[in-house]
Amino acid sequence: MTRTGHTVEKIGGTSMSRLRELRDTLLIGEREGDALYNRIFVVSAFGGITDLLLEHKKSGQPGVYGLFANDDNDHGWLDALSKVATAMSDIHATVLESDGDRQMADEFVRDRIEGARSCLFDLQRLCSYGHFRLADHMGVTRELLSGLGEAHSAFVATLLLQRSGVNARFVDLSGWRDDTVCNLRERIGHWLDSIDLSAELPIVTGYAQCSEGLMKEYDRGYSEVTFANISAHTGAEEAIIHKEFHLSSADPKLVGPDAVRKLGHTNYDVADQLSNMGMEAIHPNAAKILRRSAIPLRVTNAFDPGDPGTLIDDQPAETPGVEIVTGLDVVALEVFEQDMVGVKGYDATILDVLKRHNVWIVSKSSNANTITHYVHASLKTVKRVVNDLETAFPSAEVGARSIAIVSAIGRDLCGVKPLSRGLRALEEAGIDVIAAHQTSRNVDVQFAVPRDASDSAVARLHEALIGKEETNLKVVAA
Repeated sequence: MTRTGHTVEKIGGTSMSRLRELRDTLLIGEREGDALYNRIFVVSAFGGITDLLLEHKKSGQPGVYGLFANDDNDHGWLDALSKVATAMSDIHATVLESDGDRQMADEFVRDRIEGARSCLFDLQRLCSYGHFRLADHMGVTRELLSGLGEAHSAFVATLLLQRSGVNARFVDLSGWRDDTVCNLRERIGHWLDSIDLSAELPIVTGYAQCSEGLMKEYDRGYSEVTFANISAHTGAEEAIIHKEFHLSSADPKLVGPDAVRKLGHTNYDVADQLSNMGMEAIHPNAAKILRRSAIPLRVTNAFDPGDPGTLIDDQPAETPGVEIVTGLDVVALEVFEQDMVGVKGYDATILDVLKRHNVWIVSKSSNANTITHYVHASLKTVKRVVNDLETAFPSAEVGARSIAIVSAIGRDLCGVKPLSRGLRALEEAGIDVIAAHQTSRNVDVQFAVPRDASDSAVARLHEALIGKEETNLKVVAA
């Protein structure tokens, strides 16, 4: 598709919870007339709503979905759904300034929540018969519930902007009361192809109902995949993700706000490494879509609209160097087998077990008789993996150790010796290094350290490999 000069921009849930501020800075700010348009905004649910609908992202505490899946007496998920309705109403009551708009938002929530309640009741009754199994329908249930959050936030944002004189349009990709069967591209095209971007401001749900089933493939990373597909479908000049902070060289809380610097410019290789370390600039599958479509990605601070943020594209670095240092808690899963030398199949079996338990592999190392995978997983999952590996290799020694991986990442590390300099810096700081390695692609170097030394290792490596500049931008979250 020919580029039209517009941008597609995504706003995350935490930022959406400060919607009035966004209106006065990012969404409207000093823009007038035509400058308000030629933008498409893809929004996530307000902060905390998806946790209530599905499960808490960090603690795992079940929301409506989890309670419905394991319900014995109906009351758990019903009460949880009512709690979602109250939370939604409380949020838009503080965001919307007009009583009429609040009433419209209340009615919108009532319609969606009661509709979902009826669907779940009907599904529960259907599955009380022996021919139908609830487990067969939980994927669709998860999608239904998740879409409620994005629909609510997009609707409220549209009301707020319309009240402020903007010709905003609510674009609901969630498939609510729509019996059309279509794929993602068709869903996007049906809603967006007829919009005049020069005169309308689409506010689009981050969840899109489609035959592919976004949650089955991406789970809670679906909104960025929707965002990337909209960018590709509409031929965006640029895709922009608005966060609550600038993408910086390290966590300001660990190295100090005066030491970190905004990245400014990096590439998709670095973005992939950040995703692998749990520090997503963008979901890796979304990055792949943008990369294939030759659409650059910009990551900005939503509350600092005058700053251009960090541009991510395919351009190489002008000069080699480390750009960012970050850490991740992992478990070192080690399989030692004396008879492993020269025998094929150990790798394949271990990977099969890890895949079966849906374990996230951060890194891997091996020698003649030992294979170690550094994985990011719960202790419960790790115990199950260990049990399966001990069954598969009864004569092997299988161990699991909680550690951390600290990684120094950059577009081009050739000639800057991050491995040797990093080892020297950690040794001088008295930090034990369990393992370290650098790949031949020269985009990252990883140091395995004791978990309680992770923060100190990030700070020390940042100081040694990146250092300070007087021109550093303060990037503490707004």
